[in-house]
Amino acid sequence: MTKPVPTVTARADAAPYVTRDGSIIRELMHPAVHGNRNQSLAEAEVPPGCVTLLHRHPRSEELYHVTAGQGLMTLGDATFAVGPGDTVHIAPGTPHRIANTGDAPLLVLCCCAPPYAHDDTDLLDPAAG
Repeated sequence: MTKPVPTVTARADAAPYVTRDGSIIRELMHPAVHGNRNQSLAEAEVPPGCVTLLHRHPRSEELYHVTAGQGLMTLGDATFAVGPGDTVHIAPGTPHRIANTGDAPLLVLCCCAPPYAHDDTDLLDPAAG
């Protein structure tokens, strides 16, 4: 019996891009690239003083896990502070955004199931046009 070959990605090899909500994202594991099937994992970076656009994902459930920085999370009607070690559950269809309230980059691991897709992102901010 052969052992499965592990799929490993290095953060340094994940080229950053900007998502529809304005986050700077590095896809650490995504089916379109890495061969996993049911979820995606990305690192979002929100620069100091910035905030992502209010948005929702009709199909995807998300988990945000803060690894660095300080932020203010909006989740539905609630707004609360988040920092390193905090994990937030975002149910499908729930409006959300995150603001960086500190003076260093806010880094958040974002796990989506099903995997992140631009077409599963509805922008809700009037400023988004």
